[in-house]
Amino acid sequence: MVLHCCFTGTTLHSLKLAAIPYFSRTLTSRLTPYYPRPLFPLAVRSLSAAVVQTASSSAATSTDEYQVVKPQWKAAIDFKWIRDNKESVAVNIKNRNSNANLEIVLELYEKLLSVQKEVEKLRAERNAVANKMKGKLEPSERQKLIEEGKNLKEELVTLEEDLLKLTDELQQEAQSIPNMTHPDVPLGGEDSSTVRKMVGKPAEFSFAVKDHVQLGKELDLFDFDAAAEVSGSKFYYLKNEAVILEMGLVNWAVSEAMKRGFTPLTTPEIVRSSVVEKCGFQPRGTNTQVYSIENSDQCLIGTAEIPVGGIHMDSILSESSLPLKYVAFSHCFRTEAGAAGAATRGLYRVHQFSKVEMFILCRPDESDSYHEELIEIEEELFSSLGFHFKTLDMASEDLGAPAYRKFDVEAWMPGLGRYGEISSASNCTDYQSRRLGIRYRPESSSASPKKGKNAAPTQFVHTLNATACAVPRMIVSLLENFQQEDGSVIIPEPLRPFMGGLQIIKPKHIQN
Repeated sequence: MVLHCCFTGTTLHSLKLAAIPYFSRTLTSRLTPYYPRPLFPLAVRSLSAAVVQTASSSAATSTDEYQVVKPQWKAAIDFKWIRDNKESVAVNIKNRNSNANLEIVLELYEKLLSVQKEVEKLRAERNAVANKMKGKLEPSERQKLIEEGKNLKEELVTLEEDLLKLTDELQQEAQSIPNMTHPDVPLGGEDSSTVRKMVGKPAEFSFAVKDHVQLGKELDLFDFDAAAEVSGSKFYYLKNEAVILEMGLVNWAVSEAMKRGFTPLTTPEIVRSSVVEKCGFQPRGTNTQVYSIENSDQCLIGTAEIPVGGIHMDSILSESSLPLKYVAFSHCFRTEAGAAGAATRGLYRVHQFSKVEMFILCRPDESDSYHEELIEIEEELFSSLGFHFKTLDMASEDLGAPAYRKFDVEAWMPGLGRYGEISSASNCTDYQSRRLGIRYRPESSSASPKKGKNAAPTQFVHTLNATACAVPRMIVSLLENFQQEDGSVIIPEPLRPFMGGLQIIKPKHIQN
């Protein structure tokens, strides 16, 4: 499947589905070059995920000399912690139904340590030979040392190549290991998720309920047929009041988040594939959700979480600057591969949509409380609109690799006759920050803190994300829940100031 998009006036880029790891692969502060010594000394518990793949044939060609694909960045994975806690890690992999291979990771790690010791031994021997060469020596003895040094150098080069290769293999395998899981997360598939909160009751109607597709057609709000001709299936035009409704929802959500201390952003919607990977997204087989741009290292974002996460990439923040709270508006693009039959009608599952996303960077000891804050904000927003919804503590197998814990909000959609997800909130602990290289430096408890030797060591921040407003599904919920017998739809009061005071959307034939 190939989509053609014009991103400039004259240049036509070809967008095609590519196996861009919808997961992750590195995490050091600054893209770390390879250092053969203290490999991955950082001891943090968040593990990593993703097998590095390249999206272009030229990139693959450049790695043909290796048996493995060389990662372009490295995650700050604490392999020693994984080894020392292998039983817990193995249980976590099983509980999350992950395909990570822990045994291979541990085997490669032991091999790497063995080769590393041999490299260090040869380096010491080479240094000893070099020191001997500094003294006065007989010509024959000097020649003997020269030959010995040459042999050591050749042997060392071979071992260092093996070490680099092992490091790459280990990275690839270890990055598929998911984050650890909150102890309160229910185990099992989606059906095992537990209800955290139930708000309101389903709306009662004295007339035959219509779904949003029928309502949109009668109110002249959508055009799916024209969009299918222009762009393909699962695209749409919004028309008339639906356009004002989208803008109103976005402005309302951003405004409400700003009242709660969030800094507003608009974001790039094309990002480097490495940033997508670092945020923890990867394809599952052929079911990638990412549109990549052919012959480039860029792709379209599936959520503003990705570009917002990248703002502070490869940086060290001051503790006093935390928490950093952002609310970002963006368009989002998803392939929706493998989603056939899963509520695909109308606006519920589409390739392009507008979304307002909240994102927090904070100290590790605060992430649980900020996770609670995010879900409470979501619940307040949806309650204020009069939605009937339930909040779910999602089960282990339904968590993406970065999520330590995730809450979903599902609103009742009368036309669909089911609950539909309209929001989620995830605590990713330091899983993303280890890949993005986002740290902070704790402030010294000393009365006169000094930089340098006495400065506190840096730590990885924790990241959290939550949906404030996914526009299409909010429109679905609004139209279906507030429809009237005459075919009109009432606009909830909190949205009216953001829609020029519009209180009701009426069928065109009854409007005055």
